[in-house]
Amino acid sequence: MSVDARDARVFFVDPGRCIGCQSCVQACTECDTHRGRSMIQLDVLDRARSPQTAPVVCMHCESPTCAEVCPADAIKRTEDGVVQSARKPRCIACNNCVLACPFGVPKMASSLDLMMKCDLCYDRTSVGLKPMCASVCPSQALAYLTPDELARLRPAARPVNTFRFGAQAITTKVQVLVPRGAPVEVIDVTAAMHEPSLGHEVAAEVFDAVLEGADAPEGRS
Repeated sequence: MSVDARDARVFFVDPGRCIGCQSCVQACTECDTHRGRSMIQLDVLDRARSPQTAPVVCMHCESPTCAEVCPADAIKRTEDGVVQSARKPRCIACNNCVLACPFGVPKMASSLDLMMKCDLCYDRTSVGLKPMCASVCPSQALAYLTPDELARLRPAARPVNTFRFGAQAITTKVQVLVPRGAPVEVIDVTAAMHEPSLGHEVAAEVFDAVLEGADAPEGRS
């Protein structure tokens, strides 16, 4: 039985909500398809200026570059758009996928000679359950919602799922939330590298006080 588009759940990433708690990283290890390994990477966006973090998950591209460069045809995309980890019998550990992914997601498990990455907890999402990370995220920076739920719970946000890397435009199954009023239809990842980081900046004098072993300036504790 096909699922109506308005009832289908979508994985949304809202970087501005991430609080760096690592709950998603820990929960990811509990997904059966990951063999006890975490497939989420938590990045600090600009360590010198801000504590803001952002989770990095597989974006599940409509035309996955990782699969396109795999010489062994080890990476498959399901009918519902989930790009899976490499199949062990086929993977030759060549690292082509690791080098080619514009989002920097695939990781080579050297001890297994196998590429592994987020597969959207396919054992769960294929039967209607949330991915492990979205089920534990306290700030809902990672959310698994229907379009109606998104409109009700995030009225000030809208999703974007097209990304540009130079001349390459990529459409993804996973969507990133941006402010509703932002004039963004395509996220230019290359240009965004030069923009200020999200979140509150940390005052330079706080760092100085910590380095000197002194108390933080009054009013900035």
